[in-house]
Parts: sequence; C-alpha cells; structure tokens
Amino acid sequence: MRACIYGAGSLGTVLGAYITKNGGQIDLINRNKAHVEAMKKNGAKIVGKVNMTVPVNALTPDEMDGKYDLIILLTKQLYNVEVLEGLKEHMTDDCVVCTLQNGLPELSVSEVVGEDRTVGCTVSWGATLLEPGVAELTSEPDSMNFGMGRMNGKKDAKLDEIKALLELMCPVELEDNFMGVRWSKLLINAAFSGMSAVTGKTFGEAAQDKSSRRCVQMIIKECIDVAKAAGITIAPAQGKDITKLFDYKTALKKKIGFFIVPIAIKKHAALKASMLQDLEKGKKTEVDCINGSVCAFGKKYGVPTPYNDKVCEIIHGVEEGKYTCGLQNINLFPVK
Repeated sequence: MRACIYGAGSLGTVLGAYITKNGGQIDLINRNKAHVEAMKKNGAKIVGKVNMTVPVNALTPDEMDGKYDLIILLTKQLYNVEVLEGLKEHMTDDCVVCTLQNGLPELSVSEVVGEDRTVGCTVSWGATLLEPGVAELTSEPDSMNFGMGRMNGKKDAKLDEIKALLELMCPVELEDNFMGVRWSKLLINAAFSGMSAVTGKTFGEAAQDKSSRRCVQMIIKECIDVAKAAGITIAPAQGKDITKLFDYKTALKKKIGFFIVPIAIKKHAALKASMLQDLEKGKKTEVDCINGSVCAFGKKYGVPTPYNDKVCEIIHGVEEGKYTCGLQNINLFPVK
C-alpha cells in the first residue's frame, strides 16, 4: 500500500516520523518549502513529550510522482473538494482518503471520492510546529489514540491495512458508531480548541481559569443538546461517557461538571489549539468547520447555540483585526 500524508504540518510531521521510525513507508507532503527542505536535510525532529529525529521522505506537491493507494488528509478542510480534485491524478482507482481533520470532514471528502473510499479518523493528541522541520508533541504518549471508521460503518481488509499503518504510532479503535465518535471529538474541539483560540491559552490554562471554564462547560452542553436533537449518540472519549459527565438538569450536576473540566483535559493540558496557532501566524482558521458545525446543526434542529456562535464571532473578529486573543474576550460571552 503506497501511502502519503498530504498537508504534513504539525500533526502530519509527528505521525510521519512515528510511522517511519517504526518500519512503515509513507511520504510527507507539504506546500511549505522551508519545512520540506528542513526535513530532507535534517529529518523530522520531534520534541516535547518525546525527543527523536527521524529521516523521512518529504516532498512538496509539485514533486509528487505516481499514484497512491492511501492519502491521509491533513490540509484545511475548507478546501477539501478543491484539494482532492487536484489529487485525482495521484490516486489509484480504489485509493482511499483517510481524513484526520477536525469537525465533520467526511461529508466533503465523500463528495469527491464517494462514501466507500472515505475513511474518517479522530485524533486524540496534539502537536505544534515550532519551526521548519521541528514539531512539538504536546500530549502524553500514553494518552494517544485514534478512532477510525466509515460513515456507513462498513469494515473490510482496506480498513485493517490503514489501522495497521496508524498503529505504528498509537492504538487505533475501529468504531461501529463512527459519527458518534466524530461528535465526541467535535465537542472536545469546539470547547477546548475554541476557548484556547479565544483566550490565547493552552487547553489546560483555558480550563483552569474559572471564567473561561464556564464558557467551556456551556459549549459542551450546547454540543450535547444539539447531538440529542439530531439523534446522534455521542461516543465515549477514552472510555469516559461525555454525556453522562457533562450533561445536566440540576444545579448540583452542573457544579460537578464544572469541577471535572480541568481534570478531564489534564493529559492534554499543554496542547495549543491549531486555530490559535493559525491566528498567531495571521492565517484563517477552521472555526466554521468546528464550532460553526455545531451552530449549523443547532439551527437545523432548533437548538440555540449562543456560546458556539460567540466563539465563531470572536475568532472571525481576531482574523479581521477587530479583537486580539486574550482572557478579556470572556466578557463578550452571554452571562449565565
């Protein structure tokens, strides 16, 4: 199986390094020429929770040659259709696209390659690109895993091959209720990535600050309410039932949930949201595909989402120069 990671930035560099180090063969493709050149010259250097330098096969898109059986997609999902249309010449007839993107990217991927050739994968770890060729792993190695599956729940030998490749890095769980897993990850991203970007803090810092934590809790609650209305059963995250932990109808249950928030994210406390990294670099974020997805489902099913709405508004405001990331943005949220 000839495979590549297309959009090998922070996450892709770490994943590619692990796969290569543990005996797999995979191409790391990125438009950032400085990043690719650094990896060609010095290998992929991974720091943070681990320390290793791995020789990898890094390419820019114009250096791609031949066809792939598997494309692991890690570009901005706003451009999925455009990117995949451009990659068709490098796909075998039965090439599978495995998306490791946030939000609900399977919908746009399947538009191009069809449901049977679309595989979704949630990522329970984080990374930051520090400089060309150097990525920081910000999650504890013993907490890393993938949840993988198809939109229709189908399993076959191809899925097993992809699982084996990804397990050169960390455990992979094949999910029957994959869209429930997607919503579990979407909830975490909307709450913690959203507030990390709004406040300019890490996941742990956003959870520790009590005013920010209140917003995190409200975002989680909105995600749970929207999923219920849409008939989606949110899957457990690392063995923990998110709905049971964070759904509430009483003041006591709400208070317990508020206390649990920083404990729940403890192993990923050092993670800095990719949206925050984008804002720091002056780039557009994927907020419309994360918190915006919750808002869109909320409108469809008649569930108010004022906190997710406000995250989108603030992050777009930062993109436009209206706001700056910081705890002062908490004052812009509704008071509850």
